[in-house]
Amino acid sequence: MDKPTIPFTRKIRHSVEYMFLRMLFVLFGALSLDRASALGGFLGAKVGPILPITRRAIVNLRMAFPDWSDADTKTTVRRMWEHLGRIVAEYPHLSEFDCCGPDRRIEVIGTQYLDQLRDDGIAGIFISCHAGNWELHSLVAASRGLPLVNVYRAPNNPHVEKLIQRFRDSLGATHYPKGVRAARALLEAIKRGDHLGILADQKYNEGIPIKFFGQEAMTTPVPAELAIRFRIPLVPARVERLNGAHFRLTIFPPLTLPDSGDKESDARVLTGRASALFEAWIRERPEQWLWLHRRWPGKF
Repeated sequence: MDKPTIPFTRKIRHSVEYMFLRMLFVLFGALSLDRASALGGFLGAKVGPILPITRRAIVNLRMAFPDWSDADTKTTVRRMWEHLGRIVAEYPHLSEFDCCGPDRRIEVIGTQYLDQLRDDGIAGIFISCHAGNWELHSLVAASRGLPLVNVYRAPNNPHVEKLIQRFRDSLGATHYPKGVRAARALLEAIKRGDHLGILADQKYNEGIPIKFFGQEAMTTPVPAELAIRFRIPLVPARVERLNGAHFRLTIFPPLTLPDSGDKESDARVLTGRASALFEAWIRERPEQWLWLHRRWPGKF
């Protein structure tokens, strides 16, 4: 089947986006990690709030936190952009993050669960959300001898995707863009006894409606379905930015797998548990979640 033709104007826009991001990465890469993260945060806080896409974050926050004042919303939007700016600036430095040495930048809680998953002889699934610096799950897992097979939503700009993927290659994980190939790769990984990494907090049109911040949101049931089908651990993992370019990664005990005999119902229950956990994390640190995503239907 022939690939769809990309409009010329879109090609131009993609090229401009790529060149701009590449220049930023060159700048950030020339600085130390701490200075790059600080500069990225400064630029994000200054530029992000005036971008048109910020309206989406404002609408989402007002829906999720109806009791907040306009000042609360404005402050969180600014801090969200600062956080996102830091993440962008940290990409050229991903290989520099240390979670084991005396100068470690990642505090890890729950390493016993990582070791248990590594040594139990079966596959497993890590689930998380777009909070903290979500790229760091892979680095920590690999440092404990547990390289992940990750599935991600590819950016609309293929040039940007390739650029970001170059930095991800240093994390010790395998990455597949969401699609048929990724689905096949997940099944093959499970059969080999490998471990998956899935960010399960974004809108998934082919998913199931699950309550999230009080409203139904289309959510992927895939992690829960795989865990129930193959009876393998489903493990929540949370990354929090503590200050600057320092983080905490918490590995939680595997979620209890329902076993009612109705796999579809069990997957819905397990997906709901995971979403409730994500919501609790986001409520604690709302400025560290990706409020720019179209998570709820009918909002835009």
